[in-house]
Amino acid sequence: MRDLASSLDFLQAFPPKAAVTDGTAQVSNIVDLQGYDSAVLALTTGTLTDDDATWTVLLEESDDGSNFTAVADANLIGTEALAGFGFGDDNECRKLGYDGSKRYLRATVDDGTANTGDLFFAGLWILGHPSRQPTANPPALVAFS
Repeated sequence: MRDLASSLDFLQAFPPKAAVTDGTAQVSNIVDLQGYDSAVLALTTGTLTDDDATWTVLLEESDDGSNFTAVADANLIGTEALAGFGFGDDNECRKLGYDGSKRYLRATVDDGTANTGDLFFAGLWILGHPSRQPTANPPALVAFS
């Protein structure tokens, strides 16, 4: 059987919203990985403005959901640099996987060039390898801030 849907869960990391125009860092909802053995942050951009803006991605982990530290490169699947995007990356997708052992994750998308161009983007946490299948549809999990 080719049932991928029953083995994945999806949670909002960065809910869709109006353009971010003030250059402030965007911090994701925190995701609890209990009951899952894999996680991916999936990002999608809309139309990005400003002729030289770039946005960086930082993935952080925690045992308790409050004290976060940067994920070591050895525990990333892909790189934070490849997950970042610039003004010319309109309507594109990025992904960054996690292979660490901490229970909680969060991500930050930051304007690395201190520009005020419009940032249209959204993101999902994709959780896989659940301890119980099938996963709920619609997903029953809720990420928290």
